[in-house]
Amino acid sequence: MRTALFGAGRIGRVHAASIKTDPRSELVAVTDVVNEAAAALAREHGVEARAPEDILADKNIDAILIASSTNTHAELIEKGAAAGKAIFCEKPIDLSLSRALELSKRIAGHARPMMMGFNRRFDPNFAAVNAAFAAGEVGKGEMLAVTSYDPAPPPVSYIKVSGGLYRDMMIHDFDMCSFMFGMPKTVTAHGSCLVDPEIGAAGDIDTAIVVLSYADGRIATIRNSRRAPYGYDQRLELLGSAGLLEARNEIENTVVKSTTAGVVSAKPVYFFLERYMRAYSIEWSAFVDAVVEAKPVPASIQDGVNALAMAEAANLSFAEKRTVELAEVLPGA
Repeated sequence: MRTALFGAGRIGRVHAASIKTDPRSELVAVTDVVNEAAAALAREHGVEARAPEDILADKNIDAILIASSTNTHAELIEKGAAAGKAIFCEKPIDLSLSRALELSKRIAGHARPMMMGFNRRFDPNFAAVNAAFAAGEVGKGEMLAVTSYDPAPPPVSYIKVSGGLYRDMMIHDFDMCSFMFGMPKTVTAHGSCLVDPEIGAAGDIDTAIVVLSYADGRIATIRNSRRAPYGYDQRLELLGSAGLLEARNEIENTVVKSTTAGVVSAKPVYFFLERYMRAYSIEWSAFVDAVVEAKPVPASIQDGVNALAMAEAANLSFAEKRTVELAEVLPGA
């Protein structure tokens, strides 16, 4: 499967490496608005840096991987569909829910696989929790708790274009709740700025809790912080009627020191590259399965719309200090 990469930044470099982990896929071209970045990544992988319009027009390119800035995602998905490409797009689908809904209608008839990049679905730990839950090993799900704390906040320059914590950081966790429990009925968001006053000055928050309530009474909670000085804290807990499932942090090493002073183990790995590299590779192979073997796409464009709708509801809840019915932002939810 001949693949072209849109985006040569940090996440683009991760995906370039992931493409090469599956022998059924081949990276053949890279493009980026920063020509020097595209050229450097292309040289690193022994491929061409090309203009986006040339890539889309090339009938020998089977798939495009969109890892460019968020404001380009929807347009590139639409252009890729028009060009008949299989499409993999990093989250989020767009910063505008109305634009995402419009896009999903426009591309509804596209015959090639289209997949959203929610890599945490493919993390072996979270995937094992989901498999055990689906198999009924802890009975009926009652409560879900997702924790995601970054080791340090990103630059304020990034915050200003990110779309805000709910759309940028928590979007993964909204998708995880949808993956495990389905779509909620209501969203209640709380947030504040405790880590960096400059984030608040930029109009965002850095500390947040969201409560998702389901029509049958189930509850999911999401906790986000831009600062956890001990490392990248990524945990999940699912309480069922017959037991509990937990996915704990991956740590730097498995050594445990036990002395009269106490019992000490290693810290969580530092950040997402260390934590989720396996997930990126597994995710990419799932996309290749969809393209090459016609298997179902495990994270659809609709999943991207759903996660963005929950983020939109969270923003509205936070702004208006009230619980929001998901149907207010996503008709039919």
